[in-house]
Amino acid sequence: MGEKENRNGLNGRYSRQIPILGVEGQEKIRQARVLIAGAGGLGSVIALYLAAAGIGFIRLVDHDRVDSSNLNRQILHWSGDINQPKTASAEKKLLALNPQISLEIDSGTIDESSVSVFAGDVDLIVDAMDNFPTRYLLNRAAVARRIPFFHGAVRGFYGQAATILPGRTACLRCIFPEGPPAETSPIVGATCGVIGSIQATEVIKYLSGKGTPLGKLLFWDGLHGEMDGIDISRNPSCIDCGPFAVGGEGT
Repeated sequence: MGEKENRNGLNGRYSRQIPILGVEGQEKIRQARVLIAGAGGLGSVIALYLAAAGIGFIRLVDHDRVDSSNLNRQILHWSGDINQPKTASAEKKLLALNPQISLEIDSGTIDESSVSVFAGDVDLIVDAMDNFPTRYLLNRAAVARRIPFFHGAVRGFYGQAATILPGRTACLRCIFPEGPPAETSPIVGATCGVIGSIQATEVIKYLSGKGTPLGKLLFWDGLHGEMDGIDISRNPSCIDCGPFAVGGEGT
């Protein structure tokens, strides 16, 4: 790897995106610290594209082990990784893809006692979870720290994404006051590719200062090849971001 690539990537791995993001935008990406919550279907896609883009520091958290039922969609994990911790499996692939990044893996569980530690020193949080109770914990952590929260969820051929900017947009609890019942969702792997790519794009846009953040709750209908969005508004009585929320930001 040449000296110029080490310095700014102009003649190396980032040479196709620097004309879009600019050297300054690429440097902002290099300096960013990102938490990806989950190394499954969405987390695989998000982590791969953010590592490839040159995010300087990625903290990847997941407490599960690789199972054969994961392999239709969780593209960081391969047949030889079955029974390994997902974080260990992901670490090998991500550092092989881009050894220039700093990657911190953690096989702990995101809960009330740990979420502030995982989110305490990052610039943004990416939601790659499969359950709303943990999403709400991450949402509250983002609101408390006033950092962006990039939501994504998938089921079957369908998916959704939203970019949440505390103080400027509705938070996740404003959008979904109550989460759906817990289930083991059927999923087409390519749906994770669509939604995870949208989330990664939103992160890159935000960090580099390019474009406009996704201001709607975006819906993807892969069965009919259609995408739509609905406007989202803050709930002044929201228990996570309203004026009476514990650790909330007020109005």
